[in-house]
Amino acid sequence: MNKLTARIDKERLLLGLAAPLLALVAAIVVTTLVILATGKNPGAAFSDMLTYGSASDSQVYILNKATTYYLAGVAVAIGFRMNLFNIGVDGQYRLAAFIAAVLGGALTVPGWIAIPLIILCAMATGALWAAIAGVLKVTRGVSEVISTIMLNSIATAVIAYLLQPGKLAELQSGGTVVSTKPLPKDSYFFSIDTGPAGELWGFIVIAALVGVAYWFILGRTRFGFDLRTVGQSESAAAASGVSVKKMVATSMIISGAVAGLIGMPTLLNDSHQFSNDFPAGIGFTGIAIALLGRNHPVGIALGALLWGFLERTTNHLEFEGYDKEILGVIQGVIVLCVVIAYEVVRRYGLKRQQQRVGAELAAQAAAPTEKQEVA
Repeated sequence: MNKLTARIDKERLLLGLAAPLLALVAAIVVTTLVILATGKNPGAAFSDMLTYGSASDSQVYILNKATTYYLAGVAVAIGFRMNLFNIGVDGQYRLAAFIAAVLGGALTVPGWIAIPLIILCAMATGALWAAIAGVLKVTRGVSEVISTIMLNSIATAVIAYLLQPGKLAELQSGGTVVSTKPLPKDSYFFSIDTGPAGELWGFIVIAALVGVAYWFILGRTRFGFDLRTVGQSESAAAASGVSVKKMVATSMIISGAVAGLIGMPTLLNDSHQFSNDFPAGIGFTGIAIALLGRNHPVGIALGALLWGFLERTTNHLEFEGYDKEILGVIQGVIVLCVVIAYEVVRRYGLKRQQQRVGAELAAQAAAPTEKQEVA
């Protein structure tokens, strides 16, 4: 039986490596066909992407973008592990960033006090906004997909109403930009000066800590085990004494708290205020990245880096005469290829495992009969 287990584990490892390789090859092939269909040379496009993406300033840009994308991926993945589809991450992080920016602009305390308060405010706002969907699901059975979509629209309307001069915003010098009061310089998060390549946002450290916490809590604690159990089978979790409703609400709140962090790299390291041009749509990008990373912290990190790389390099392709829509096509192709490849490999692996176990059990059942015939 030990030989069988070792054989299955080896096959599982090979299948685990085969899935991303298959997805990568399929994505390259499909992308090549798409570029050829536009009448361009795919070889030159890929070469330009690798050359431009490996430049030092591009690497800093990719890491800064990946910091935000990673937090979005983790926020979505927390819901996925519970079999919850938290589409409301976009509204949660934008409302959280807005409220945190208002608070940060009003604070007059030293930066070492202001920065934690701004971060905690953002997490609390995201958690409370996500809690609405969680409470509606466990008390009224409202699908989190419907409620979070509606909450996204409500968050957008609330921000639009409050982001006006005379309310919680002001008209900046020049009279063209409406934003919250800028943060004091003491409230800026630290950045790492890399010279001509630009500044690397220090919030990447917080994102890494979030990833470690996500891995530890979900993989090494009783809470994480209960959460994963509810996601796989609510009836089995309930039979083991786990409160399914409590876990659903709790996971939505935690997902919202992490979502509240998504806007912090931009707010604390870049814009230092919230305006109408604050990045939007990152919550939906997090869904794709969580799918790419298979809800694993390392996989999500790789997906975030890939997304940042594609965004940086494909935008540059537009200046080389390629169609600007190529970015969306490549991103969509990669997500589809990854999802399909993992499902194909998963089904093949399950079939192979069943065949191996069946053959081993058949061999063990036949062994006593052969001994009796010899006797």
